[in-house]
Amino acid sequence: MASLKDVARLASVSLMTVSRAINNPEMLKPETLKLVQKAIDELNYVPDFSARKIRGKNSRISTLGVLALDTATTPFSVEIILSIEQTARKYGWSSFVVNITSGDSPERAVKQIISQRPDGIIFTTMGLREVIIPDSLNHTPLVLANCVDKEKQYPAYIPDDYHGQYQAIEMLIKKGYRRPLCLYIPQQTMAGLVRRQAAEQAWQDAGLSLDGLKQYHLEWGDEHYLDVIELINNHCHDNQADFDVVVCGNDRIAFLAYQVLLSKGFKIPEDVAVLGYDNMIGVGKLFYPALTTVELPHYQLGKEAALHIIQQRQLQGIQYISCDVLERDSL
Repeated sequence: MASLKDVARLASVSLMTVSRAINNPEMLKPETLKLVQKAIDELNYVPDFSARKIRGKNSRISTLGVLALDTATTPFSVEIILSIEQTARKYGWSSFVVNITSGDSPERAVKQIISQRPDGIIFTTMGLREVIIPDSLNHTPLVLANCVDKEKQYPAYIPDDYHGQYQAIEMLIKKGYRRPLCLYIPQQTMAGLVRRQAAEQAWQDAGLSLDGLKQYHLEWGDEHYLDVIELINNHCHDNQADFDVVVCGNDRIAFLAYQVLLSKGFKIPEDVAVLGYDNMIGVGKLFYPALTTVELPHYQLGKEAALHIIQQRQLQGIQYISCDVLERDSL
C-alpha cells in the first residue's frame, strides 16, 4: 500500500506539501497541486484520516468498518448493521458504516473505508448473494455477513437456508399437508435454489413423490411479485383450490397470497394454509391470521461477524447460522 512518502517522492515535493494537498489544497499553487494529485492517482494512494485523531499513548480504540451493499435499504436486513454496532460497543470497539447501492461503483466506498484504517472490515449485503471482493481490501482482516465471495476465500457467516426450509416442509408433512403450491424467489438467487432443494429433499425423505409438489420460481424483479396472483388463480377452479398450502419464498409473496386467497373466499388456514420465509421485522404478526414463517437470523449474522474480527477467530470458509421456524396461526 502506497504511503505519504511514496507520493512525495514521485511528485518530487516535501511531505508537508503532500499533506497540504490533501488537507488544505487551497494553500498550494495550482501546478503544484496538480502534480501531487497526479502522483496520488498513479499510486492509488488512500489518505489515512485516522492519523488526524489526537490520542494518548495507550488510548487507541479499535474500530470495525462496515461496507454495506444495499443492507441499509430494507428494515429487516438493517438489523445486521445494528447488531454489529451493539456488539462492537459491548467489547469496547467503535464502528462506522459506508453504504453502497447496487448501481454504485464500489471504488469510492472502498477508498473511503480504507482511509479510516479500521482494524477489521465486515462486508454485508441485503439478500444472500455472491460478491466480488476488491483486491484493495486484502490488507485488512475481512469477514463477510449474509454473502460469500465467488472464490470462497474469505470467512463468511450466512443463513442456514437449507435446514430452515427443510424443517418447515417437514412440519407441513407432519401436519398432514400433501398438496403444496410452492412459489419460490427467483432462481438467480442463492437462497431460491437452496430452499427448493431442501423442500424437495424433505418431501422425498418422507417417502412422497416429487410429482406432488407444484413448484414455480418468480422471475427477477419486484414487478414480478404480482405474478403470484395469476399463479394462484391458475390453480383455483370452481371455487376450489388444487392445493392445501402455499409455500412462499418470502413474506412478501405470502402477503400477496393472503390477499388472493381471502378475496376468493378461502379461509386461512381452514381451507388453505400459508407458510412464509424471512420473518420481516414488524410484519409477521400483522398478518391475520398471524403468518407461520422461517426467521432469517440477521441480528445473529452481524453479531458473529463482529465477534470474528474482535476475537480474531481463525475460522475459514462458510459458517451457517440456523434459521428457526416460527409457528403461528396460518397452518
